[in-house]
Amino acid sequence: MKFWKCLVALMLGASAISIQASNTQQPFADKTILVPINGSVDGKTLDEYANRWWQWAKTLPPNTNAINDENGEYCGVNQLGDVWFLAGGYGTSLIRRTCTIPSGKHLFFPIINMGYWQNPRAEKQASCESVKRGAALNNDHLLSISATLNGKIIENADSFRIKSKKCFDIYGLIDEKYNAPKWYPAATDGYWLMLKPLTSGLHKLKFQAQYFRENGAFGRMGQNIEYTLIVE
Repeated sequence: MKFWKCLVALMLGASAISIQASNTQQPFADKTILVPINGSVDGKTLDEYANRWWQWAKTLPPNTNAINDENGEYCGVNQLGDVWFLAGGYGTSLIRRTCTIPSGKHLFFPIINMGYWQNPRAEKQASCESVKRGAALNNDHLLSISATLNGKIIENADSFRIKSKKCFDIYGLIDEKYNAPKWYPAATDGYWLMLKPLTSGLHKLKFQAQYFRENGAFGRMGQNIEYTLIVE
């Protein structure tokens, strides 16, 4: 029997350092900037947004894809509702983007994460639990993680590990008129943050994370990404 599985990592971050925050930076003063890991926005929990983020990523056209975007010009593509998704980069990435965001939007993004799913045409169908295990592999070997907003550390980023509670169809947000294939089950696992709406003006957002898994796809991923956010 032949199996074909797709294992993809999209991550956000700034250069790899230890999980312990550098003592040269001060913690972010506003403890209410984050939606708590067990919180919700518009009736959806953060694990539901993690699933939806992947579905959003699969709606992005090739020529205006926010994940392949090198400067942020496509960060507004296919954004809907009160939660704005920020994209990472495929594989190890060093990216600097500028993104204009409407006021009043929550910001949801992975510092580092994995998505895992199986081609539905495989001879033996994967179970939901098996794709969850696949998505978890590298996240069990997190080496470093850090997040800052406007030069202030967002504390305890390593405590925001979010996993799919329910599996999902990776193409579930594509309009039915395009007759997209149904790719189920899919799952994600990683470190995600949901920022409450930022004040109008200019903000600097930086993330870093790195895996250290000796064997396996994407096991040594490191990310370095910075956003200049203009809230209007």
